[in-house]
Amino acid sequence: MSQATMTTKGQVTVPKDVRDQLGLDAGTRLSFHVREDGVIEVVAVRAGSHGLRGLLRGARPVALEEMERAIEDGALDR
Repeated sequence: MSQATMTTKGQVTVPKDVRDQLGLDAGTRLSFHVREDGVIEVVAVRAGSHGLRGLLRGARPVALEEMERAIEDGALDR
């Protein structure tokens, strides 16, 4: 069993053997779930395009000319 110590700032370093086993890299987001029995489950949040589904509800396709005009307008506002 691997162990870690929490710092005064609440930070914990995930032991290398655990990182390797779970394929965790720097920047990986972790989600913590506390079960009713007091056990804490730590789950790696896997970012992917499927997580973006529905983010732009109601968005319509935009022509390149319209995008360029919006960029130009934004630059002129500065």
